[in-house]
Amino acid sequence: MFRLFLLICGILAIGLLLLSIRVLVGKRFVHTHVDGNKALERKGIHCAQSQDAVICRPRRTAVQEKHRD
Repeated sequence: MFRLFLLICGILAIGLLLLSIRVLVGKRFVHTHVDGNKALERKGIHCAQSQDAVICRPRRTAVQEKHRD
């Protein structure tokens, strides 16, 4: 039972070491956000926050509505 526990701990340690190689080597992580992806930017695809900000921005050509008081 104890040998099985040590085997599992060893496998987990090797897995964590392999997963952290990029951090240990010093390379940067891949930027996975939509705004950081150049292929999506070329297609005109942006994140939801950016699209919402563009939609909510007041337009200069919009007609001002008159409010009844």
